[in-house]
Amino acid sequence: MTKGLKGHVITVEPSERHVRVVHGGQVLAESDGALVLRETGCPDRYYIPPRDVRVDLLTPSGTHTHCPFKGDASYWSLPDAPDLVWAYPDPKPEVAQIKDHLCFYEVEVS
Repeated sequence: MTKGLKGHVITVEPSERHVRVVHGGQVLAESDGALVLRETGCPDRYYIPPRDVRVDLLTPSGTHTHCPFKGDASYWSLPDAPDLVWAYPDPKPEVAQIKDHLCFYEVEVS
């Protein structure tokens, strides 16, 4: 757990749930090895190891964002879904586990 400004808390732990990502009827990721990141004020996010993601379908985007708690994120797109996926190639030490794992806006969990 990392505690930041004004009680901002982030935890990262292995997910006990099966995570599946489908877009336009196509499975983009399916994993039993995802990490769940819980962050104050944000929905739970599942970070999926690249081995479980169809990275061959994704195109790097020019978008980059900065989070003061996690670091700098890079994004990937599909032809009909810009910036659908992001990852932290060099995350802050407090969330080092998410390094290079990919996160999607919409996931199914079971």
